[in-house]
Amino acid sequence: MSSIQSIDARPVFSATPVQADTTLDDGPGRHRIGLIALASDYVVERDFVNMRPCDDVAVFVSRVLNVNPCTVENLKTMGPRLADATSLIIPDGRLDVVSYCCTSGTTAMGYEAVADSIHKARPGIPVVTPITAGLRALKQLDAHRIAVLTPYTDDVNETLVGYIEQHGPQVISTTSFLFANDNDMARIPPETIVNAALEADRADADALFISCTAIRAVDVIEQIEKTLNKPVISANQALFWESIRVAGYQDPVPGYGKLLTMDLE
Repeated sequence: MSSIQSIDARPVFSATPVQADTTLDDGPGRHRIGLIALASDYVVERDFVNMRPCDDVAVFVSRVLNVNPCTVENLKTMGPRLADATSLIIPDGRLDVVSYCCTSGTTAMGYEAVADSIHKARPGIPVVTPITAGLRALKQLDAHRIAVLTPYTDDVNETLVGYIEQHGPQVISTTSFLFANDNDMARIPPETIVNAALEADRADADALFISCTAIRAVDVIEQIEKTLNKPVISANQALFWESIRVAGYQDPVPGYGKLLTMDLE
């Protein structure tokens, strides 16, 4: 007759409680930016990190699916996806602003449609886009006539220029790389952007606006500005400028053109 050996129950696991004071603070970032990047974007996160002046500014990123080629109709497909992308950014945490990183997408959908979709996930939060930030910057710089450099094909260029002229200054010239795929836009070398900017400028332009968050204009914006001796606004620079100012960071950020030394009026 076999005997059944009794097995003692395991003792209840119990960690040693921390005895040090554990009063919680507010977590990372006095000034918090929620950034919605395009799924195919190589540049905007890098630019925001490079421009970030100190650890008081925190950037929390989500991505939204976009479709190539970059056409007005394809850009509009992002609209219904923005609420879900926003909902993934520290959903139980504080954000000071949500920044949507597509210049052409905003002009295709309209700012109100972008903001409405984001507000479904974050009601009442300030929403910043590259084109509205760029227009705000150009107004503060008193730029009434501007030259524009883009990477887009002309169906997107036409919508962009129409949006600018409806809401801001006169566009006196548009120069473009005429790329349809935003993966190619990210591969434009910064030195090529410098040369293209010099081509795009006009003597009677008050400022140059470089559109698209997919291109590496931030790397060379101060060089272009010094060469042209006039204000130069790029999409990521303007987006970051308005975002940090709305989030409450007011100190100048040197090295990225005149705009980032300015307050928000």
